[in-house]
Amino acid sequence: MSLADSRPCPAGPVRGRPRSEAVERAILEGVMQLLEEGVPLAELSIERIARTAGVGKATIYRRWSGKEELFIDVVRAAEPPDPELPGTSMRDDLLVLLENLRQRGLASRSSALLHNVHTQMKSNPRIWAAYHENVIAPRRALVLDVLRRGQRDGELRPDVDVELANDLFVGPILVRSVLRPDAELPEGLAGQILDTVLAGLRPVSSTVA
Repeated sequence: MSLADSRPCPAGPVRGRPRSEAVERAILEGVMQLLEEGVPLAELSIERIARTAGVGKATIYRRWSGKEELFIDVVRAAEPPDPELPGTSMRDDLLVLLENLRQRGLASRSSALLHNVHTQMKSNPRIWAAYHENVIAPRRALVLDVLRRGQRDGELRPDVDVELANDLFVGPILVRSVLRPDAELPEGLAGQILDTVLAGLRPVSSTVA
């Protein structure tokens, strides 16, 4: 699958000429090629991107207002898509979400490109804020929705702070992915985290499924 294949379609009207998926794919992959070559984000000019992708600058500006907006789409396209939740129980949904997070951690470790992309992104507050708004915040909201449903269904104590519970679930994987790159992210880790945390968060009368 190409990097551009996962890019969402715009909701509003398209300005200028009709979009060409092949052209957009060439632009996104042109940026990734430059990043693979170690070009810092600060040196990724629209001129250089256009030259690498084999398009004109106007072609890029018809699709993105500037390189920061373009870079957000590159990072978003490089990440795996959000998983489909089974909806059978809170634990089942959380297991799918945490396993997806573990897989993303493994991908970042194994890909020098992804590591470089995220490093450069964090050095630019504007890009990091946009990434947080468009990628991180929706994923966090998804976990919070699952936790609130778990409270309604009696799988989670009603007095539990779901914001804190979210951090308890995702924290161990994020720590191992970002702060402890030497730590393992083995298969079964998502289930181990879930069962450890849920042991203290379930209603007293609940039993492990």
